[in-house]
Amino acid sequence: MLGTMSTLRPSVPLAAVAGATALLMAPGSAHAAGFADSSFVQASSLIFVSEIGDKTFFIATLLAARASRLLTFAGCAGALAFMTIISVIIGQVFHAVPDSFTRGLPLDDYVAVVSFIFFGVKALIDALNIEEDGAGIAEERGEAEEILEETGVAQKGGLPLVIEACTLTIAAEIGDRSQLATIALGATGNPFGVAAGGIVGHCVATGMAVLGGSFISKYLSERVIGIVGGVLFLVFALTTALGLF
Repeated sequence: MLGTMSTLRPSVPLAAVAGATALLMAPGSAHAAGFADSSFVQASSLIFVSEIGDKTFFIATLLAARASRLLTFAGCAGALAFMTIISVIIGQVFHAVPDSFTRGLPLDDYVAVVSFIFFGVKALIDALNIEEDGAGIAEERGEAEEILEETGVAQKGGLPLVIEACTLTIAAEIGDRSQLATIALGATGNPFGVAAGGIVGHCVATGMAVLGGSFISKYLSERVIGIVGGVLFLVFALTTALGLF
C-alpha cells in the first residue's frame, strides 16, 4: 500500500499545478469575467506557477501557522499586489521610451521575448538537472524559517504583524523571477490586464499558502513546477514574438 501511495504522489503536484494553470489560462472563464484579456491570462498563470513553493510562499505558510491567517494574508498579499503595480509601472516606463531613442523599433517587445526565452530555457534546464526533487523547495522553506526567526514577526499581532509581513514579503520579492516577468509583461501588454492578472495569481498562491501551505508543500514537485513554468514562458515568448508581425 505504501509503495502504491509513493508511486501516486508525483502525479498529485502535476495535476494540481497543471489544473490550476489551465483554469487561470482558460479563455472562456477569462472573458466571462468581463475584464480579462490575454495580458491577464499571461500574468495570472505565470505568477501563480512562479510563486508556488517560492520563498514568499513559505513566509506566508510559516507565519500563518504561528500567527493570524487573516492578518498574514493581508500583509503578504498586500505587499505582492503593491509590487505587482510597481513592476507594471516600471514596464510602462520602458514602453514609453520615445521612438527617437529606439529608432522606431519595438525594443520593449524584443526585451520581453528575450526575457521569456531566457526564463523558460533556464527553468527547463534547472528542472531537468534536478537530482533530488524537492531539495530546492526545502531550501526556500529553510530560508523563510530563518527570516521569521531573526525578525520575531510571529510574536506580533494586529497592525504590526501586517506591516512586518508586508515588509518581509517585499524584501523577498525584489529581483525575483516573478517580478522581472511582470515588468516584461507590463512593457508589452495591457497594463491593467497585467496588473489584475498578477494580483490574482499572487492572491491565489498566497491564499493556498495561508490555508494549507505546509500540507501542499509535501506534494509539490520542483521538477514539475519548473517544467510547467518553463513551457509557459516559452509559449508566451512565441505569442509575443508573433505579435510583432
